Amino acid sequence: MTYVDTSDISAKMFIAVLLFLLVIAPLISLGVLRLFQSRKKSGLMLIGSGIAVYVIFQISTLFLDT
Repeated sequence: MTYVDTSDISAKMFIAVLLFLLVIAPLISLGVLRLFQSRKKSGLMLIGSGIAVYVIFQISTLFLDT
């Protein structure tokens, strides 16, 4: 059994992956599920929320880098 070396992963990349896996992906997948259940309003709201979280994260990384 071999171990994966994770020392090259930056904190920014770790937070981005964590945010994607815990917040953005579930919101978008629940939104798609709601669309298949013919609940268009809640489905689009969930997808929009996932996109909004992504945009807020991108804007915050721009300001934190400087």
